[in-house]
Amino acid sequence: MGEATLTVAEATKLAQEGGAALQRGDAEAARTALRPVADAGLANAQIWLMLGEAYRLTGDHAGQEEAADAVLDRDARALRAIVWKGDCRRAAGDRRAAASWYVNAIRLAEAMGPLPPSLQMLVAAAEAARAELDAEFGAALEAGLAERGLPPGVRSPAFARSIAIVRGDERVDMELQRPSSFYFPGLPQRAFYERDQFAWAPAVEAATAAIRAELTAALDDPGLFKPYLTHAPDRPRVDFDGMHDNPQWSALHLIENGAPIPEMTARFPETLAALDTAPLCRISVRSPSIMFSLLQPGARIAPHHGMINARLICHLPLVVPGAGALQVADEARQWEEGKLLIFDDSVQHEAWNDADSDRIVLIFDVWRPELSEADRRGVAALFETVDAYR
Repeated sequence: MGEATLTVAEATKLAQEGGAALQRGDAEAARTALRPVADAGLANAQIWLMLGEAYRLTGDHAGQEEAADAVLDRDARALRAIVWKGDCRRAAGDRRAAASWYVNAIRLAEAMGPLPPSLQMLVAAAEAARAELDAEFGAALEAGLAERGLPPGVRSPAFARSIAIVRGDERVDMELQRPSSFYFPGLPQRAFYERDQFAWAPAVEAATAAIRAELTAALDDPGLFKPYLTHAPDRPRVDFDGMHDNPQWSALHLIENGAPIPEMTARFPETLAALDTAPLCRISVRSPSIMFSLLQPGARIAPHHGMINARLICHLPLVVPGAGALQVADEARQWEEGKLLIFDDSVQHEAWNDADSDRIVLIFDVWRPELSEADRRGVAALFETVDAYR
């Protein structure tokens, strides 16, 4: 925001003029009155809402979204601004983001209880928009899977059910596994897997010293580690016990969401070579992810569920200064340097570091061993379709 060029009295007068213009249906006059207040940095949430309404009435989606963002910066539960974000993302062609905002609005409205008539109409419009987007998504999903050689007739029963669950056509009573994005039915409900179950694990563990040496060299450049959780401005803000944009839990990615980071892969050849024999989970622009995860002294990662139950998460502990643990479901295990911890992150899990210095582990994801090659290809094809859909 720019420096204030208006007095508070002048801004108040313009806000009153803008409100009066909206009441008489003159959106252009409302914009003319309210924009200088915003530009001067003197607009509160109510003034931004009025300005956003003026932009909405004049069909200016960019202005409307700017206003919605400003309102949400001040109140993340502002229902009208959340629906506006859905409308603006849909107008921009970003249908997946639009759906996420509409879902957020509908859930918030359900939690709020009785709404005034104006907000009831707003939520009804969001529900209708979401239904239209769901129908579009279902048709695009079927077309995309067919293009990738997976029409209905060639799908395994479990994969067919997973698609029905994604589309909302089937509901399941989930047990331990409660993934936030994708549920593949029928997989064993267990928290940890043992290292000796995997033929590739000894080679990874044997490379611990070489991996740690590459990590130690990188620690001379602390700027390489970035907060693990960052807020995406095109999606609803998720509260995660203060860990968003928080360096207490930070990461150094070598491969992020399936894409190698060239300057990092060049610095960590031994680390990547050690994972050559692991069945890395390759799912569109989502995985594999290979990273060093740093947890500062006293940091705690709150209980949460991962996105997909078709994979397992692997921790190779490299720097373990003392007290701390990873808890999955009701079982807590301590990290031991050079000994893999392998677990299903779709099961509720949390972690903490009670030591007096940083804990660092190498994290990577692998396919669940129970998933057939055909179903692995199916899951990958499904997410290729989803990620191509906007």
